[in-house]
Order: sequence, then C-alpha cells, then structure tokens
Amino acid sequence: MTKTYARVLTIAGSDSGGGAGIQADLKAMSACDGYGMSAITALTAQNTIGVRSIHSVPIQMIEDQVNAVIEDIGVDAVKTGMLHSSEIINTVAKLVKKFDLKHLIVDPVMVATSGDKLLQDKALDTLKKELIPLAELITPNLPEAEILLEDSISDSSSIENAAATLAQKYGVSVLLKGGHLEENEVIDVFYDVKKKTSSVFSASKIDSKNTHGTGCTLSSAIATFRARGFTLEDSVKNGIDYIRKAIAAGAEYELGNGSGPVKHFYQIWND
Repeated sequence: MTKTYARVLTIAGSDSGGGAGIQADLKAMSACDGYGMSAITALTAQNTIGVRSIHSVPIQMIEDQVNAVIEDIGVDAVKTGMLHSSEIINTVAKLVKKFDLKHLIVDPVMVATSGDKLLQDKALDTLKKELIPLAELITPNLPEAEILLEDSISDSSSIENAAATLAQKYGVSVLLKGGHLEENEVIDVFYDVKKKTSSVFSASKIDSKNTHGTGCTLSSAIATFRARGFTLEDSVKNGIDYIRKAIAAGAEYELGNGSGPVKHFYQIWND
C-alpha cells in the first residue's frame, strides 16, 4: 500500500546559525513527522549573538521555488516566517491565492531574539492588509501583537482579551504567545475566530537562555500537525507541547555566546 507524507512548506528566511528561520522550520517539521519543503525569501548572516546582514532573494526566484514545489510535490499546509519587504509579502499573498493554499500559518516575524529588525517599516502595512487576512492562524509574540494591535499588553490578565481583539480585527484565529512577560508563568492564548472561543495554556517558565528560533519552531510544528490532519486547536496544543519540551531539553546546552537553539530532536536524540 502506498504511503504519503504530510507535506509542509515553509516560506521564510535562512539563518546561517541554524537556530531559527528555514533551518529551524525544517528540523521542527521533521521532528513532528512531516515532510518539510522550503522557499527561501532572504539570506541572513547571523549567529547566536545577532544578525550581521540580510540579502533578499529576487522575487522571481521566490516564485519559482514555490511553483516548483507545489506543481510537482503538492502542499498540505504552509507556514510563513521572515518576509522582510512589501514586495516579498505581496508575492507570497499572490501565490497563496493562485494555488488556493489551505492551512496557512503566519508567524509575523518582525524582530529577532537578538533584537535585530527583520521586517522593513513600510512592509508592516502590507503584512496587515495582504497576507494576514489570508491566514488560518497567526502566531505573534507579545511585542508583535502590540504592533498589530497598536496597543500595549501590560500583563497576563490582558492577554486573553488581546488575542480576541486581534482575531476580530484581522478575521483570523490567533495564538498569542506570552513568553515575553516578566512573570514566572508563561501564558499562551489561542482564540478560534470561527468558534469565538478562547483556550488558555499555562506552564511554569523554563529557565533557559536557549530560546533562539522558538517562534519559527512553534509555527512550523503547528503547520505540520495541521498537515497531518489534526484540528487547528489540537495542532496548537500539540505544537505548544512540542516547543516546551524542546526548550526544556535544550536548556543546559552551550552553543555560541548568545541565545542558543532549542533541542528540536529531543524525542530521538538522547544524551
């Protein structure tokens, strides 16, 4: 009997340090039992300390990568990460419409863990108007959510309302990640825009400096579970469980002089 893969496409930037971007996406997709494919939007020269330079991939090359993958292999779910410019965002939105791509998970990458900007200022409006409305789910962290809401999120008690407001504003489901709050407990909120319901996921904060690429990894895991046929809510639950275990498993490792990666393959790569 012929077997099939859960096919997941990441459209994002490359991280030369391997902890985030395309590299983290493909690791997470493989770890979560998916077949990962990629369309690279930008090359970055970066490590655990920061981003040294960014080189955007020509628009035609981005289109060719997506076309080549979809026309031959096919796609069950898509995630986007670093898109960098208005031109790239417009191109991705056009491709999503052209192929009527389902299960689009948009990680609205704006700033790296190191604090380096990954989205041009003028591209923000394009992201809001052209791509986010096409998504099934967006996965902003608190700083990104504040930019999208144009309002502050001061503490954990306001996260649930912020997720609902964000979902209603853009007409998409939202996973609002609360890890940036200076509190002992991490609270993530999933708001299902179709059901108009919230699910709150809370856990003790893991003491680790190795959090580079957590957003990329989480959104890729969610997309993979979606490609495998899980409901959106269960995909979010499974993705959160995966990233928390990957952070915990990688907490004691030393790699580089800054923020290291999570341990993507903790299930099979044991000490």
